[in-house]
Amino acid sequence: MLTKRENFIECITGGSPDRFVNQYEALAMIAPSPLSDKSHLASDGYLIDAWGCYQGKVAGEPGFFPFHDLEHRVITDICDWRSQVKVPGDPDIPEFWEPFAKQAEEVDRTEQLVCSAVMPGIFERCHHLGEITETLMNFYEEPEAMHELIDEIVAWELRLADAHLKYLKPEVLFHHDDWGTQISTFMSPDMFEEFFLEPYKTVYGYWKDHGVKYVIHHSDSFGETLVPYMIDMGVDVWQGVISSTNDIPKLVDQYGGQISFMGGVESQLIDKPDWTPEEVAAEVERALTSVDRTRYFIPSLTSGLNNSGYPGVYQAVTDEIAKLSPRFFG
Repeated sequence: MLTKRENFIECITGGSPDRFVNQYEALAMIAPSPLSDKSHLASDGYLIDAWGCYQGKVAGEPGFFPFHDLEHRVITDICDWRSQVKVPGDPDIPEFWEPFAKQAEEVDRTEQLVCSAVMPGIFERCHHLGEITETLMNFYEEPEAMHELIDEIVAWELRLADAHLKYLKPEVLFHHDDWGTQISTFMSPDMFEEFFLEPYKTVYGYWKDHGVKYVIHHSDSFGETLVPYMIDMGVDVWQGVISSTNDIPKLVDQYGGQISFMGGVESQLIDKPDWTPEEVAAEVERALTSVDRTRYFIPSLTSGLNNSGYPGVYQAVTDEIAKLSPRFFG
């Protein structure tokens, strides 16, 4: 029987996996957030991140969302972004990284791959600093300023990469950046290429040039039209592939060998307060049966971490994948 690490590599390289890679099992996920001020979180329900963005809880929703009212928004005028944005300092703070380095050292690398998780991504950072509608308008109306802002974010990402590489020595990068809704990308493929292809080639190329073997990009959205760009960027696995609007079997058949696809189990349908084991079982079976591929496909919840928004859902999905796996590998 292959180790979790071996099985993951066999799956995404077109080898001979002996079972489904079960969600994030092969990845020892480590998610530091340097230079973030979380001092307000416990009492007031919000935090201020390294860039000065306010993020808070929304009732009934798992996770945090940026505050975009004028009082809390960082960028109110994209042409004046340099005076409004306070770029974070050096993320290489030894005392911060020490516990994460210890966590990485304790991973059995014969069983799992040490995985650095970085979030948010370049596009999300743009609209966290501003506001998503205005940010999308700025790509049309102020492209020069947007290119300059993106260049600054990329420079920060490379400094952050250096710290991860120094302290964690990761083998995998797991990088968040949602590029669309359930039905469409946020921008046309041509505009996406203009603003994000080269920046991501720079970032992902840097990680790989410094020893990282695999890049996993999270975007739980429609994204079929961006897959060629993902491949060009150096993405090895697109995580978060929703099956309602992305044709996963077609993507596997067309692009397998260049990129793999992770997701298919719809978080929006089953990761909810009143979930039931029966709903989870039905959704996992639907996902595995509809894709019906054993290479270049990793079944998982479409949400972008090794947990769920509501207790028990992630483990229930894991159990169902393990139960059904012999049917496809028998």
